[in-house]
Amino acid sequence: MDAVRVALLREVLAGTEWLGATRHFAGTLRGSVVSHGGGLLLVGTPEYEPWHLAAHLVDEAAWSGTPELAPTLVRHDARPTDPAHLAVGPGRLEAARRGETLLVVAPGEPPAALLERVSDARRAGATLLSLGPEAGELPALAHEVLPVPDGSELDLDTVQHLVSAAAGENALPAHRGRRRFRDRLSRLADLLTAPPPTRW
Repeated sequence: MDAVRVALLREVLAGTEWLGATRHFAGTLRGSVVSHGGGLLLVGTPEYEPWHLAAHLVDEAAWSGTPELAPTLVRHDARPTDPAHLAVGPGRLEAARRGETLLVVAPGEPPAALLERVSDARRAGATLLSLGPEAGELPALAHEVLPVPDGSELDLDTVQHLVSAAAGENALPAHRGRRRFRDRLSRLADLLTAPPPTRW
């Protein structure tokens, strides 16, 4: 989903709680990785790996000048022969420490083995964010939750687009006076003329 489609989606969602909720969650994500100097781990479940969100966050990190937003995608079936950005396995969660941020994206309650690793990462000091289930052990563990319950107006993939776009926007410096409008206009022009996102 490109910047124009995100803008159109936001127009459709005007007046709903989704815009505020996704911007708040994105602000928490950005604030966590920037204040701690990066170290964003992104993980899904064995059945649902958020590679698309990873690609969008890499793009937003580049476009917004916030390299801390570029995640390490932790994959359940990673193999040493995979390209480097796809070869990080679940063992990386065991090495998570204070100052790192762990974003878990799941359409439902993750399996017990993943929950155990996530819980260990939180105990080791990592900031835990959850995108997906409204109730269960994962949101109970998380420092910040953006629930996307079954039957909601938006699906999990669409919410991820809104979060990644907002994370990049929130990274813009807040200028005062005439420069602010000019900077916003420049940012929009950059988004509209940027090359298409890299396919993973």
